[in-house]
Amino acid sequence: MLKNLFRTRSAERMGLPLYTAAVEQARDPGFYTTLGVTDEIDSRFELYTLHVLLLILRLRDETGAEAERGAEAAQNLFDVYVSALDNALRELGVNDVTMAKKMRRLGEALYGRMTAYETALRAGDAPELSGGLARNVYATEEADRATGLAAYALAARGGLAQQSIDTVLAAPVWPEIKA
Repeated sequence: MLKNLFRTRSAERMGLPLYTAAVEQARDPGFYTTLGVTDEIDSRFELYTLHVLLLILRLRDETGAEAERGAEAAQNLFDVYVSALDNALRELGVNDVTMAKKMRRLGEALYGRMTAYETALRAGDAPELSGGLARNVYATEEADRATGLAAYALAARGGLAQQSIDTVLAAPVWPEIKA
């Protein structure tokens, strides 16, 4: 009985490495130096969300015999991401009384971003993606501010699509960050 309580669930084992890969890429200094993203908690949240979404889209796009595996990995990644957000809020001192409200707001923001970015990413719509990224990452209405980040995201989407599911699950390869 106690063994089951303390063992790592397989979903966490699958989702955690994907989440770690997304976070490591989102922390690449190029986003902050080359693309001018401010190194603040809100901007980091936006970059984490973008990278998690890129992986989720890639995994959900899997077809054939690997479709179920891709969908399961995508869900596991999402679950680990939400859990990490909860943990981060607790570390920032959010108490149990306000946690539900904060998580609901964060969940709404997360869902809103993922929905907006997904549409633009699937369509390859750089201007639309630039507008959303400008508002959320750069806190401006000037879409031109985010053209480099939008180009990166579209390149990442294309690059991940070319990688096998095994490569994506083990160590996704991200594009170079360019101005």
